[in-house]
Amino acid sequence: MFKLNGYSFCTFLLLLLIEIAIATFYTAGFIRHTFGDYLVVILLYSFLKSFISISNNKLAGVTLLISFIVEFIQLTPLLKVLGLEHHKLANLIVGNTFSITDLLAYTASYLTILIFNSYIPCKHFLPKKIK
Repeated sequence: MFKLNGYSFCTFLLLLLIEIAIATFYTAGFIRHTFGDYLVVILLYSFLKSFISISNNKLAGVTLLISFIVEFIQLTPLLKVLGLEHHKLANLIVGNTFSITDLLAYTASYLTILIFNSYIPCKHFLPKKIK
């Protein structure tokens, strides 16, 4: 069940760099708030896919569920209860404000994952064996 998938891990690292660039260079607007949320689901999916061998559709569903749970946690005072309301990393990971548009971005990302996995199988990107 646990096995390193190098392609997924490289995708994760690339998306992580893009997310860091977005967080660094964009403080507001569509790219920061919507596109960043869209990419974070694919980032999480790629990270999980790097280590867990389950069906792509199940993993995509789990990723969407995790994303929704994190978004709904923003409706609660969890960070305050844990004493992390001023902790920068905790606020970055969990977020501060609930938004329906975030849920829509997560859902669009989930659909993108399903479409990509249905129409562009990863085996086409794998190198052919050398005889």
